[in-house]
Amino acid sequence: MNYELFCTFAPNLIKNVFMIEKCRAFLEKPFFHDFRTLLGLWLLLPLIAAIMKLHSCNNFLIFRGVFWHAWQGTSLYSLYPDEYRDCNHYGPFFSMVIEPFAVTPLFVGLLLWCVALSMFLYVAIRKSQFTRYQQLFMLWFCAHELLTALYMQQFNIAIAATIVLTYYCIEKERDFWAAFFIMLGTFVKLYGIVGLAFFFFSRHKMKFIGSLAVWAVVMFVAPMAFFGPEYIISQYQEWYASLVEKNGENADAIAQNISFLGLVHRTTGWQFNDLWLMVPGLLMFAVPYLRLPQYKNMAFRQTLMASVLMFVVLFSTGSESSGYIIPFVGIVIWFTAAPWQRTVWDIALMVLAFVLSSLSPSDLFPAYLRKEWVQPYALKALPITLIWLKLCYEMYLKDYATKNIR
Repeated sequence: MNYELFCTFAPNLIKNVFMIEKCRAFLEKPFFHDFRTLLGLWLLLPLIAAIMKLHSCNNFLIFRGVFWHAWQGTSLYSLYPDEYRDCNHYGPFFSMVIEPFAVTPLFVGLLLWCVALSMFLYVAIRKSQFTRYQQLFMLWFCAHELLTALYMQQFNIAIAATIVLTYYCIEKERDFWAAFFIMLGTFVKLYGIVGLAFFFFSRHKMKFIGSLAVWAVVMFVAPMAFFGPEYIISQYQEWYASLVEKNGENADAIAQNISFLGLVHRTTGWQFNDLWLMVPGLLMFAVPYLRLPQYKNMAFRQTLMASVLMFVVLFSTGSESSGYIIPFVGIVIWFTAAPWQRTVWDIALMVLAFVLSSLSPSDLFPAYLRKEWVQPYALKALPITLIWLKLCYEMYLKDYATKNIR
């Protein structure tokens, strides 16, 4: 009987092994390992997004409005239903960031904006101290999530880039520019402040602190030179009020709070103060800083960067689907930086993240599952949460000096 079963299944087994080997051989072709291919892909994706979203680029219309409303001296945070839906939640400094893209015709501005976002992250990845293997993995694995963010024209792509570049500049002892990227992200969307997590890796801490102060003053004052001090100060006051209001609205918005916080609230149905989750999460995030001897290991420092990239989205009520380009960069760093062999469970987590977190907003994912399960229960956050918990466990106990990373 066993012999008959073997004769029955052996041909299919051989065929499957043969197909796997053919796929592996196909993926090992130079085309897939050439950065020119990836540069072309990361230039093509913003073009696709700009064409597809030309007639439904509501976020970009909001962004353009930030400049024109500042130019006209009107509120940056009021509703303008004749121009776009929703309202702006970015800081007054963003009026200067978006200016080159606001003064051009709509499609040109939209296209250039998408290309700028894509290239900013591409250059951040390529300029970093990641190995060739890490860069290739990251650029391929994050491409679909990049397209999702580009469809929404989101600055979150730039936030991922500023966090990576902050880490890179501190590694290279360019603390002045590390401070620039932190303040850039902070004065636009606040998220950039998490770059301070790399403070303990700086070899020039006083210079770093001084640089932060310099750039904070520059970015606070710069818009005043164009739009006037009184107007800009009033807009900072309105920005604060808009963020407080938005934070209260996020809990009930299905497109917002796609985070660990939202996942817990929606799956349990319990209503409680988010601090009950955020404080333990912050403590879990901070514990690895106690492992001072591990600071000398690049793999440890990179993994902490991965933790930052995931934490900022998992513990924010403002997290949305298009913001997952940030933790996606993080999970690739987590997977590739470890100086030990990844297990089948780690691979399974990466596959789960790609399918459930990246593909779920797209038409490649069953619409029923997306509408009935993924969106209502914020399940997009689940794989990233599991990976972050695994990352925390590893940073608490693992030795990151076992061998050099690939």
